[in-house]
Amino acid sequence: MTSSDPTVPDTALPAITDLLATLVAFETVSSASNLPLVDHVEAYCRRHGATVERVMDETGRKAALWVTVGPTDRPGYVLSGHSDVVPVEGQDWTHDPFRLTEIDGRLYGRGTSDMKGFVAVCLALLPEMAAAPLTRPLHLAISYDEEIGCLGVRPLIAHLRARGIAPLGCFVGEPTGMAVVIGHKGKYGAKATFRGRACHSALAPTGVNAIEYAARFIDRVRLTVEGLARDGARDDLYDVPHTTGLTALVQGGTALNIVPDRCTVGFEFRAIAGDDPRGLADTVLAYARDVLVPEMQARDPASGLTVEPVIDYPGLDIAPDAPLVTLAKRLAGRNGHAKVSYGTEAGLFQSLGDIPSVVIGPGDIARAHKADEYVEAGELSDCAGFLRRLIAESCA
Repeated sequence: MTSSDPTVPDTALPAITDLLATLVAFETVSSASNLPLVDHVEAYCRRHGATVERVMDETGRKAALWVTVGPTDRPGYVLSGHSDVVPVEGQDWTHDPFRLTEIDGRLYGRGTSDMKGFVAVCLALLPEMAAAPLTRPLHLAISYDEEIGCLGVRPLIAHLRARGIAPLGCFVGEPTGMAVVIGHKGKYGAKATFRGRACHSALAPTGVNAIEYAARFIDRVRLTVEGLARDGARDDLYDVPHTTGLTALVQGGTALNIVPDRCTVGFEFRAIAGDDPRGLADTVLAYARDVLVPEMQARDPASGLTVEPVIDYPGLDIAPDAPLVTLAKRLAGRNGHAKVSYGTEAGLFQSLGDIPSVVIGPGDIARAHKADEYVEAGELSDCAGFLRRLIAESCA
């Protein structure tokens, strides 16, 4: 029995752990460049015979990687992960968040679950991919700025389309505990800024109170959300089986004795496949533009509304009996499937790239974005087993 046998995935664990420690040490929060990590990963992949392409962002400070092992004249499978992590400021970590710490089978560090653990497994098994007699290629897609709106994968997908690359499917390694996820909600979020007219609060009727008009907008968001929860489309595979929305940010006013002339409202909708999050946002914004703004401008023509889109990504919805889902279940040794409320890049691979996608990876989303994030060594071993079976499948 050799280390490439799918029944012994734990033999890769030391290499996975070493690579994960290296990846965690790169502080790839979205405010920083990811190029030091990209340089390291590219050099590693080239040492093992892989073909590597960079897709730079407009600033030249960030890049995505497209890594190919095996034949290039036919379609294969994509293993997708993002390089960025969320900040650690304000969190009470027991361990250094950018130094991997192993305690009782748990590997602590920022990004271990979300999602450098998956990337480390892919890189650790790259030598086995290169040594295998692949009849279909395996690709690694490593993006950036996923945490602030799935930004970095978009130019990567455009690059693939421009080159005519059409993979058979994509496995996005977000933390699912290696469960096969066939759907996630789409999201649209924006900031709406109401501009009124300031005056002394003793003369309040002569001003235009931006906060009060923003409050009416907030109430319209609330009423829309309540209607969706009561009468909207349902999908019981989600933990919250309907489309949701909320106001999460309100900023306005300077002093109690001044009628506020500005108020910004941040709001979002997260939609199941039966709903359109951008369409829902457009509906509540139409109320603001058609009802609230005319009232404001009747009192002061300089009043108005400015809308700034903040985040926009599509949901994922792949049929339970799709070939890629069947393959994922067989490789994972599972019969069931699930859907999740958080977003991933899978919806973009499916909608922009026309690439069937599922979400499956080590870790747990409940551990992500918080202090003492960790992934379990056993989860990494399970993921290695999945990848080894995919390698074998790609040699058939």
